[in-house]
Amino acid sequence: MWLLLALPAALFQVLRNASMKRLGHVLDEYINVWGRFTFLLPWALVACVVVGFPAVEPGFYGWCLAFGVTQTLATLALSKALKLSDISLVTALWKVSLLILLGMAWVTIGERPNALGVAGVLLSALGVYLLNIRRARVSPWAPLVVLVTDPGQRYTLLAAFFYAPSVITLKQASLASDAAMGTLGCYLAASLIVTALALRTSAQHFRAVPRYWKEFVSLGLFAALTTILQAKAYTMTLSSYVEAVKQVEILFAMAIGVFVFGEAQRVRESAVGAVAMLIGMVLLALAS
Repeated sequence: MWLLLALPAALFQVLRNASMKRLGHVLDEYINVWGRFTFLLPWALVACVVVGFPAVEPGFYGWCLAFGVTQTLATLALSKALKLSDISLVTALWKVSLLILLGMAWVTIGERPNALGVAGVLLSALGVYLLNIRRARVSPWAPLVVLVTDPGQRYTLLAAFFYAPSVITLKQASLASDAAMGTLGCYLAASLIVTALALRTSAQHFRAVPRYWKEFVSLGLFAALTTILQAKAYTMTLSSYVEAVKQVEILFAMAIGVFVFGEAQRVRESAVGAVAMLIGMVLLALAS
């Protein structure tokens, strides 16, 4: 059942990222992140009204605050990395977040994957890494070599490090309420933090928000659908399993590239990584 939630979550994440990319051409990253966090809230509130507000267990508000801090730090560090380094290298190295999550969830909340699950997560991470390396036409060691010289890659590692606890805290907030309420509470905390930052750094860009209201509304919708579906999946299995399956978003993006933009040749070059990802997904399905 959790696979049926993780797969559409990955698809909506592709659409969310496409919306963010469009806005990124006209507004800065702080407003972009603010829009993603803030315009998600009305949709999450609607979901809470539809399914009913659950009883909130002790610890819920603490998990939401922890998510707000870690998700904001992860997102801003990733934005900084993308400014300083090539997107191909950042995307490949970013996938170390899967391995960090695997270890961190093991230590903090006692998620113990079996051997098939560990193999599935590792294969999924390797597949995504190979896929991005092949598409970028660089050496498999390139993202590792530049760690010594490139500050952008260090920001990528920082983003990956903070992304793992944001997954764990969203899961815990959802377990202490439900997926819709966990999404609403966590992103309310994140939105408040990012709003304070955006007012300090990018106040002039707020005037442009009404002009792009359709883009912000769609961004919020896709972000809400992604988060609610993945939060529900987190409550049903190990968070590292869900995040590994969500890497299929890259295959969705590749399919769009083939059928919409005619990028069949680039996709063929990425076949090895795609096959590794799919084998990883099969192992995860068997593990659960």
